[in-house]
Amino acid sequence: MNLHEYQGKEILSSFGVRIQRGIVAQNANEAVAAAKQLTSETGTSWHVIKAQIHAGGRGKGGGVKLAKNLNEVETLAGQIIGMNLITPQTSAEGKKVHQVLVAEDVYYPGESEPEEYYMSVLLNRAKGRNMIMYSTEGGMDIEKVAEETPHLIFTEEIDPSVGILPFQTRRIAFNLGLSGIAFKEMTKFVNALYTAYVKSDSSLFEINPVLKTSDNKIMAVDAKVTIDDNALYRHKEYVNLRDLREENPIEVEAKEVGLNYVDLDGNVGCMVNGAGLAMATMDLIKQAGGEPANFLDVGGTADAARVEAAFKIILKDPNVKAILINIFGGIVRCDRVAQGVIDAYKNMGSINVPIIVRLQGTNADIAKELIDNSGLDVLSATEFQEAADKVQLVLS
Repeated sequence: MNLHEYQGKEILSSFGVRIQRGIVAQNANEAVAAAKQLTSETGTSWHVIKAQIHAGGRGKGGGVKLAKNLNEVETLAGQIIGMNLITPQTSAEGKKVHQVLVAEDVYYPGESEPEEYYMSVLLNRAKGRNMIMYSTEGGMDIEKVAEETPHLIFTEEIDPSVGILPFQTRRIAFNLGLSGIAFKEMTKFVNALYTAYVKSDSSLFEINPVLKTSDNKIMAVDAKVTIDDNALYRHKEYVNLRDLREENPIEVEAKEVGLNYVDLDGNVGCMVNGAGLAMATMDLIKQAGGEPANFLDVGGTADAARVEAAFKIILKDPNVKAILINIFGGIVRCDRVAQGVIDAYKNMGSINVPIIVRLQGTNADIAKELIDNSGLDVLSATEFQEAADKVQLVLS
């Protein structure tokens, strides 16, 4: 579950991570009120107006602006709220901005120059350990830094049985070139950041930039936070942070009916039971000259109601030119799945795209006979290659 910047910062702050303070606003008037409140609480005279969408690169698309007075706060907030913000991480249509974060200016003059760093906490799946990735090149495209100057990216792996150790936080601060007060502040920041990551059951924390202010404070100026959906039962307080406006509406609908669905850009809809078989099916479609339009795992209970719901979800995509149903009947019987396909087809009336059904496993022979004798415009297959050939046939 992705969070907005202001939501991620609230979680960080609750674990003692210093953040750039801000107040979310839904319109220009609220933005002005937020700016006045920030000025009274922090003393800031300038304010940063930041679009709140689930995508990075907002500044490049014009979604982050500096306001030097209240008139500019009102004007810039009015311009950003309601715009379709296009960034390197959005589609060509962009994402509509529904709210902005009015944040304090933390780049104030002082005894030293502000410095920006990159830092993220995530799981190293290859080693089964959490890791902190960090760099002196904050505020930039970390992918570009990794490609062009990989020596500027450091990693710190953390043993989950003991957690992050003091020598590791000191090594991070040292590699970032810090000393004195800023060094101590960074060790505190890293320790609090890692604690927040673990205790919130997140799958990603990305802070870009982490800022050393002119008076040697260390703080998170931005926050990209992804919570592990599987752990939400332990964090009831996070459930309401989900912003469905930012998510694919078809994926939201699929989740509501218990389907595991991911929208893709292809032309062949997939209906499969089991994630591994779904991945293999998408490979099959590619080899047959098509492109998968989705990942859809109906799970182990592929009855008529579930199959019908899956059909409706797949057909919401206008790019779908064919549907491949690939079911392995282990727990579920193939003949029941076949009957579910037939019943769903009849209940829905006309389905205007070709359907290929491959059922293998328990009672597969009965299932094939049911499909073949149904009188429906459905092509049955038994082998993987046979299914691939029929996908290729309907697409040609």
